[in-house]
Amino acid sequence: MGHITKSSWVPSVPLRVNAEGVEPAALLLGADGRVRGDADMVFEGQPVHPSGAVRHEQASLVLALHEVEADVERIVIAGVADGGALTALAPDGATVASYAVPGSPDATAVVFAEFFRESGGWKFGGIGKGYGSGLAGLVTEFGVEVAEAEESSEPAAAGPVPLAGVVKMPGQAPPADGAVVPSGPFPPADGAVVASGPFPPAEGAVAPGGPFPPLDRPYELVEGWEFGPVFEPFTILGDDDQVVTVDGRVPPGPVLVEAAHEDRGYFGVFPLDRRNKDGDYLFNTTLPDFTGSSVVPAPTGRALRLRVRADRRWVMRVKPVAAARRLQGTLRGYGPEALLYTGGVADLQVNFEGNEDGGGYVGLWCHEVAGRTGLTDRPTLLLNRTHPLRRTVPLPAGPLLLLFKAEGPWTLTVKELD
Repeated sequence: MGHITKSSWVPSVPLRVNAEGVEPAALLLGADGRVRGDADMVFEGQPVHPSGAVRHEQASLVLALHEVEADVERIVIAGVADGGALTALAPDGATVASYAVPGSPDATAVVFAEFFRESGGWKFGGIGKGYGSGLAGLVTEFGVEVAEAEESSEPAAAGPVPLAGVVKMPGQAPPADGAVVPSGPFPPADGAVVASGPFPPAEGAVAPGGPFPPLDRPYELVEGWEFGPVFEPFTILGDDDQVVTVDGRVPPGPVLVEAAHEDRGYFGVFPLDRRNKDGDYLFNTTLPDFTGSSVVPAPTGRALRLRVRADRRWVMRVKPVAAARRLQGTLRGYGPEALLYTGGVADLQVNFEGNEDGGGYVGLWCHEVAGRTGLTDRPTLLLNRTHPLRRTVPLPAGPLLLLFKAEGPWTLTVKELD
């Protein structure tokens, strides 16, 4: 079973965590030892954390420790069991940590172990604490809100024990405290060229494109949309990693950021907080010929700084939120996109095709923006999955700002209800 350890350093790489015969769950905890919201619990019924750093896949957990938000101090691993053996594997299959918990007749759920920050890295520590109140009682201790589970007369199925006994309240994804994301026109970084359209392709390279509208599409505002400041758009080009400082030409408030990354490779955009540390990512992808958009707040009282990580050339354009695409009829896209909905109560059909490997993440957050000047603190989480799908989700009446995240091509069709 590999080595058994009470506490040890682990590499900050994606780790696959298995608990033999158990469907594991992860709880992402802040400095106070509690989750920030129900979205900080990842398990079979809620398989992806909004940050994308923790996922439930095939009866195991994948922890991308290098992508975990700065506000998360500990990741606790639990499951419905009276004991068992937990193992953490590196990408090459090597065991980096493991811990065995003896079975207890009084326990119906157990905290196996935890991953915690120390001296700029991550350590693994065994815990082995059982709970007679089941998983619902266990997660409540860490601040997760649960609803009563309905009793079933069906016999328990053989195989891995599901996370029965925990019925999630409506999923909502809180933002990280103090996280600020891009806004405002960037002055060009040294050597960067500001242009009115997307960059020309390098010799032999394919320029960013696909079904997402190009960054030089006409400047248009959705009629009647009142959320976010209005200003002239701008474009900045870059190559490889850069830190960009935003000036004050854009008023504080939500703005639209469109981006494209040339060819293949990694592309990420991270706002820097007051301490010059990364906040929640704006873009974090390896999609080829990436294009995407999102909506984020321009801060008040200080310049916004963005850290861009890129393997190839990239372009970003900042516009008013009212310049985002409007969701009506059928739309097709590729990658994350911010969409505006101004219709009535409707059903939204989502067709996500997945990535090149047949998987990929898809998520949808809904901000009800009527009468608001900033993003909703706790947007409604409508979709959160890690595989291709066809699904219908309900939409309330607009005006809505929909933040759609997808690692591949997608089609959205909205059908208003009578």
